[in-house]
Amino acid sequence: MANQIVWCDIPVLDLDRAIKFYSAVLGQDVKKQEFPGTTMGILAHNDGEVGACLFTSADEKPTERGTMVYLNANGRLDEALSAVTRNGGKIVQPKHQIGAFGFRAIVLDSEGNRVALHSD
Repeated sequence: MANQIVWCDIPVLDLDRAIKFYSAVLGQDVKKQEFPGTTMGILAHNDGEVGACLFTSADEKPTERGTMVYLNANGRLDEALSAVTRNGGKIVQPKHQIGAFGFRAIVLDSEGNRVALHSD
C-alpha cells in the first residue's frame, strides 16, 4: 500500500460555492459529478493517487475542529493563500515552516472546514 490515506470526504453546505473555492485555491478544476442519489465535487487526482470529494449531507456538516486534511499547494502556496479570502475563506494561520517538511498555512474554506495548504 503506497498511502495510508486513500480518500477524503469534505462536507460542505453549498456545493457550487465550495467547488468555486477549491478550484480557485488549488488552481485546478473541481469537477461536479452526478452519482445515484447525490452530486459531488471531485478534486483532481490520477488513478492510484489519494483523492477527495466535496459533498452535502443532512447528517454531516463542515467543522473547524477535528481531522485536518493537508491539500497540495506545492510551488504555489502564496497564490493559493491569496485565493482563500477572495473566495470566501479565512486564513487561520499564515504560511509558516514546518521543519524539514516544508511550509503550510491553515485556512477555513468557504464552508467553515479547517484545512491545511502544504508546499515543499
